[in-house]
Formats: sequence, structure tokens, C-alpha cells
Amino acid sequence: MSRVLGIIAEYNPFHNGHLYHIAKSKQETGAQYVVAVMSGNFVQRGNTSIINKWTKARMALLNGVDLVIELPTVYSISSAENFAEGAIKILNSLGIVEVLSFGIEANDIATLNNIANVLYNEPKEYVTMLGHELKKGHSFPKARENALMMYLNDIKRYANVLSGSNNILGIEYLKAMRKTKSTIVPIGIKREKVLYNDKYIVDEFASATAIRKMLMTKQLNDIRKVMPKNSYMLLGEELKKGHYVMDISRFEREIIYNLRRMSVEEIAKLPDVSEGLEHSIKNAADSCNTIEELINIVKTKRFTQTRIQRILLYSLLGIDKKHMETSKKVTPYVRVLGFNNKGKELISEMMKLNPKLNVVTSVKRYIDNVANKNLKEMIEKDIFATNVYTLGYYSDSYANLDYTNKIEIM
Repeated sequence: MSRVLGIIAEYNPFHNGHLYHIAKSKQETGAQYVVAVMSGNFVQRGNTSIINKWTKARMALLNGVDLVIELPTVYSISSAENFAEGAIKILNSLGIVEVLSFGIEANDIATLNNIANVLYNEPKEYVTMLGHELKKGHSFPKARENALMMYLNDIKRYANVLSGSNNILGIEYLKAMRKTKSTIVPIGIKREKVLYNDKYIVDEFASATAIRKMLMTKQLNDIRKVMPKNSYMLLGEELKKGHYVMDISRFEREIIYNLRRMSVEEIAKLPDVSEGLEHSIKNAADSCNTIEELINIVKTKRFTQTRIQRILLYSLLGIDKKHMETSKKVTPYVRVLGFNNKGKELISEMMKLNPKLNVVTSVKRYIDNVANKNLKEMIEKDIFATNVYTLGYYSDSYANLDYTNKIEIM
């Protein structure tokens, strides 16, 4: 079989930068096939996907991806480390992916590799430095960045590397590949024109963050410039139908209700809650009317907004520390969201190489037959996540779409 390229993505929504990344990756690797492991209806920074996972899969298939696989919810809303590990485990399990390509802000992948080595091996000197930085009251990301700069002792090369969102995920992919002894070869594609959090348009490029902000202010003509025409049309159709969820604030009443209902002990069992944070969250939920208020009360130098938003999503979706620990011990199923003719060839090849591979093309059939209770619980969380997600729609808030929506076949 010709070379197969793997991509880990959120496509929230699919824009010209993603199109550039796919084309450049294929050009640099000579890959003939592209597999994307993609977040579903909720995403890694503790927020909602603007549009549902099937529409995102369709956008990807129209723009160079051959097979779209869903990253289970428990990984997709997890820390960068667990997000990366879940996706890498899926790509490894396919047995056909030779290269993984991801966007980076750094000038070269070697810089990220050096950091990944330190974080994976955790030399004693680095661990001591990290402990000192945490004692100063820094958030974990900031403490880690400071400790790495001191340990690697090359400020010119490593300054600001860990302030790049794509760099952070890239480092976690490299770490996960070491941890899982992956044979996949990583390559980094330097982000051009705009970075992850940039809020402006440069030529025909804008970040997904900027596009989401433009959507809130209905700057549709600007959005048209920075998305492939087919993706823009699909986005427009979903907006017209009211099938979109702009952000987590759409669920603020449900989240505040849940937190008021939960005891302090139950909040303490949510992933990412530590050091007495449960008391702050409980007190804030009892005195707030909006998520924005709640986040502003709880966030500190130590606990970032992204971390708090993830905790709010865990409370909304009923994901606790036990679910998170389980996710670290299992190899996830391969939930197919969509494919084209080349993707169909990939599925055949995967099944030929590993007839026992957990490929999910029918959720009902999988749930009826899966013997592993941890995997069954994981896919039930995906179904529940979709059921909650559609409550944020402005019309047609139907449940059980994971059973009724067909795979996107191009």
C-alpha cells in the first residue's frame, strides 16, 4: 500500500490553514492516503465544537482527508497529554499509518523533540526544578516552562516554545509516541501567516479562534475568505438550521445546576480538581448566574481558564477521575465518522492486518457485542456527549444521533 499519513485535528471549523497543512504534509511525505483522528462535539480547550462531528467529517473528506475517525470524548476534552496519548494509541492500532504530521510554531521539530525527551524521561534535576517552580504558586504549564528553560539552559532556542499551542500538543504527541513505542515517523509543518490564538486575517488565512469570534459578530463575508468554499457552505447550512453551539456558555444553566447539586466530595472526584479547588468551585457555583462569572472567581495564577473550563465540561458530561484513569489503560476503539473510496481501501487494509481491530461502523452493533466494559462505558460517554450537545441547538435538539446519523460516505 502507498504511504499513509496520519493527522490529529479538531477542525473547529475547517479553514484554509487546515487545507494548507494537508497539502503541505502530502507534498513533504509523498503520502497518497490521509487518516484524521478528530475530536467530536466537545474539544480539548474545554469548549464545544461549533458544528457537529459529522459535518466536520464531511468538511475534512471534501478537502483531502480519506478516512475520519472520532477521538472518544474522554480524550478529546482531556489535558493535552491524555488528548495526545488517546489519538496516538488509535493511530498505532490501525497498523497502516507511517507518518504523523502536525502544525508547529517552532522553527524545527528537533527543538520539540529535545523538550519531549526531558518530559518523558523526567531527569531528577528537572523534577526538582519543577517542584520549586510549583511552590512559587505558578500554574503547572508555567512552572513546567520555567523548569525546562533552566534545565535545557538555552534560552535563545527554547524561549516561548511552550507558549505556542501547537508546540505544546506537538511535544505531547512526541511523548506519547515514545511511551507507546510507536513506529510512526513525526514531521512538523510550520504554521504560516497566523498562529492558533491570533484574532486577525492575513491574506486568506485566519485561525479557528478568529473564525469563531467572527461568527459571534456575524462577520460572514470575512469568514468566507478564510475557509474553503465547500466548508463555508456546510457551515452556512448548519447555521441556517440552528444546528450549532457557539461555546460552553450555551450550557451554563445546566453546568451551574449540576455543580449546585453535587457535593464538594463529588466535585473533588472530577479530573483536574486538586489542592482544594473543589471548595472554590462549589462556592462560586452557589453564588454565580453565569459561567463567565464562575470562571473569573475560580481562576488564579495556579488554575488556568482552560483547566477550569475542562472541569466544567467534566461535570456536564459526568466524567470523573475513574473514567480518566481507565482511558489511560485501554486502547480505544476505531469509531469511523466518514470515508471516501480511498478511505474504504484503508479500512480493508486495517482489517486485513488486524482482524480483531475494534472498528465501529455501527454504534448499536458495537455496544451489543463489545465484551470490554471499559470500552463500552467509553462509547456510552460519546453517545451521552452528543445527546447533551444537541441541547445547545436552536432547533431539532434530538437525542441518539450516534444511532441514527449515517457515516459520511463521499
